[in-house]
Amino acid sequence: MLLSNIISLLACVVTVAGQISPTNSTAVNAQTAAAQACAELQSDLGSTIVEASGAEYNATSQGPWSLFNSLDRPTCIVYPRTATHVQLAMASIFQHKSHYAVQAGAHSPMIGWNSINDGVLISFANMTSTSYNPVTDTVTVQPGVHWGDAMAAVEAYGVSVLGGRASDIGTGLLLGGGISFISPLYGWSADSIKEMDVVLVTGQLVTANATNTYADLFHALKGGANRFGIVTRYKLNAIHTGTKDNKNWFSGIIVYPGSSSVALSKASARYIREVTDPKAVVILNTINLTAVDANTVYLFYNGAGLPPGIFGDFLSIPRTSQTLSPLSYYDMSNLISGAARGNGQQFGASSWVGDESTFLEGYNHLVNFTQTFAADLLSSYLIISPIPQSQWAATASRSPNAIGDPGVAYATINFNLIYPTGLTIRPKDVNNGFKLLLSQTPPSPGLPLYVNECDASQNVFGTYPNFATLQKTYAKYDPLRFNVEHTVGPIGL
Repeated sequence: MLLSNIISLLACVVTVAGQISPTNSTAVNAQTAAAQACAELQSDLGSTIVEASGAEYNATSQGPWSLFNSLDRPTCIVYPRTATHVQLAMASIFQHKSHYAVQAGAHSPMIGWNSINDGVLISFANMTSTSYNPVTDTVTVQPGVHWGDAMAAVEAYGVSVLGGRASDIGTGLLLGGGISFISPLYGWSADSIKEMDVVLVTGQLVTANATNTYADLFHALKGGANRFGIVTRYKLNAIHTGTKDNKNWFSGIIVYPGSSSVALSKASARYIREVTDPKAVVILNTINLTAVDANTVYLFYNGAGLPPGIFGDFLSIPRTSQTLSPLSYYDMSNLISGAARGNGQQFGASSWVGDESTFLEGYNHLVNFTQTFAADLLSSYLIISPIPQSQWAATASRSPNAIGDPGVAYATINFNLIYPTGLTIRPKDVNNGFKLLLSQTPPSPGLPLYVNECDASQNVFGTYPNFATLQKTYAKYDPLRFNVEHTVGPIGL
């Protein structure tokens, strides 16, 4: 497949709203299909862009954040430098019916979402630029950038992006919706997207925004995870946060003993139910280690101090230590790195309204689970991220996302398991116990789950108020269901 033939190929295989007719109708197994696609791509793009071995190949395949995703060995890895390279890769994958995966920041804990055996891996390691346009007041990022690097690239202009809360997280965060430290003020991270270039499963490149022909695709991408295409360019609305010298936030970390866990659970429920100030941010991280029970709370306020009327509960609970000081938004964005590798990770999602009994029951279920499987775990976490109504109000001022406003304040709940160093397979009994934990701690009625924090077994899309619209959009852009058949991602479409 020569580069000059891509337009004619796409004309043969794609009609977005109608039929897709791949020219290769012969059923082949995964190994053969991937080998055919890789051989074709190596011929067309060359050995510097398509690799099947070597130091760069090894670094990429072994580089994912979760150890469980660092064990796969793709048939080949494509390192695109342009959107056209991604088009060629996807067109060949589609033509040969190969399995595939895409790796941007490589920070997903879900097995197979950014790694693959017997398939083609598209790595964005060579597409990592960030630029600011003061005329349009937008920041353009390529898909391989990590949020810490993106924020550093534009900090001198006094602007930033609605990225992630750990600097190592990549742009895949946007496709899941995305939560930023300043989301209560500005909405979900995905809501800052102004425009995207998207390669569809057939290799066709389209530009989607809120008002053009692809507005439905634009909305679906913001919460639809990896199911609707491969984004090769994000144009984001700049957020005017100041430079690193502008210490306009009062922020920091408080560490509490395990004996404060019940009080913190109750304080979290009250905070979610009662606090409406969009300048306030709390993240509670309850750590149930195999030997120690501890808690960490991150508190932020866009002002000169932490107002007692908002944070009083947290400030009055007995603590082990605290570090509170004026910080810039740039400082805040570097508080959590998240870059450590070497351990298997597992996430599970829930969503709770601000009810004390719900929070306490969920915490107790996690304690019971952790005690049961203490010998198999390094640690287990309960991470609470409030989603106030102000976050949805900021979303409403832009354009819809795929998730949909449930109409109440709530918190996303992330159960995070970390397995011992060197453990390469999740024990079956732990995995079954984790699924039981998720069934014991369901979302409050009517609340959506957060796909970036889900377990692979959870039907997150089915919890979206806009699920029917999401299904319709997926059927339009992938009527042969190639994506769900050939790459791993959220279930339910």
